[in-house]
Amino acid sequence: MNEENNNVQVTIVIAEDDDGHARLIAEHFEDAGVTNPLLRLKDGEETLDFFFRSGAGPKAEPGRPYLLLLDIKMPGLDGIEVLRRLKADERLRKLPVIMLTTTDDPRDVDACYAAGCNNYLTKPVAFDRFAEVIRRLGLFISVVKVSKV
Repeated sequence: MNEENNNVQVTIVIAEDDDGHARLIAEHFEDAGVTNPLLRLKDGEETLDFFFRSGAGPKAEPGRPYLLLLDIKMPGLDGIEVLRRLKADERLRKLPVIMLTTTDDPRDVDACYAAGCNNYLTKPVAFDRFAEVIRRLGLFISVVKVSKV
């Protein structure tokens, strides 16, 4: 991964409105030995502003590889709408997006895959199971190849 991206690590963008979930994700990545830079965005608007480089908050750096962990249930724009808008853009179409959410409603799963998500993971309610999901996700991220945005 690093050789193909000029030794630039993939930045993991966590779009998650729940402070506790965001903190747990970051802590479990650290516990799993994931050293990639992490950026937390709090809602759908902030996520779109970041990738489309608009608004007042942080902006995606051109030519940098990103992977988006996207929650569905967020205030304002939900994750499915964010996913649709990102995948509709020629420049962002290849951005890997992993849905990481508490809902396992088959309609949401289908809608996310139809809109172009790369994977759909359900956040287990039990702490130890959630920790294991994040650990495995960290291992996956450490070997995945990601295109630059």
